[in-house]
Amino acid sequence: MDKVVPSFAEAVADVHDGAVIMMDGFGGPGGMPQHLIRALRDRGTKDLTLISNTAGLPGFGAIGGHLVVTHNMLIENGQVRKIVASFPVGPSPSRPNAFELAYREEKIELELVPQGTLAERIRAGGAGIGAFYTPTGVGTSAAEGKETRLIHDRMHLLEYALRADYAFIRTHKADLMGNLVYRGTSRNFNALMATAARITIAETDTIIQVGGIDPETVVTPGIYVNRIVKR
Repeated sequence: MDKVVPSFAEAVADVHDGAVIMMDGFGGPGGMPQHLIRALRDRGTKDLTLISNTAGLPGFGAIGGHLVVTHNMLIENGQVRKIVASFPVGPSPSRPNAFELAYREEKIELELVPQGTLAERIRAGGAGIGAFYTPTGVGTSAAEGKETRLIHDRMHLLEYALRADYAFIRTHKADLMGNLVYRGTSRNFNALMATAARITIAETDTIIQVGGIDPETVVTPGIYVNRIVKR
């Protein structure tokens, strides 16, 4: 049950053109699978759909003088066809990120999703739930073209679950079977995304033997994880 692969290039070797990939991205670099992103950049896979909280915020949350790799790198390289995100734009209108520049030129598509709805759509995908109703977005542009239903005297929107071909996740500790422990902000979307993809690839700081992780601290069980690569 050893799921360790020897290199990041090998971990992403089967990622095909047109793949849908989930990647963490709460803002800062804490949960970013930076080496997997680099490997995918080097592979040159095209027409990707990325599902993430952001569209890559270069430099945001980084310690001074440190290079932070985000999925912004893939957008800059022209590999992304569509973004599904809650916060696709940068913090300053005077410093647009790669997504904003590409979007203005109509080179990339956007599906804008409220953050809580995004999290629940991913969770639903991992739980085998096809769709759900939520009041979030009613009366806004987020409701355009969506089915609505009155529930408990409040209007709700029908939102469909999200699934992906791959999830690239960042974790602090993994055992050989893929049981995962997170640290700090890396826990935010990673744990949800790990359950909602056909193939989940974990970029980890540490790999230990089976039995070396207290079962009470495991956040993502190994049944959801297909490959592990050490940073």
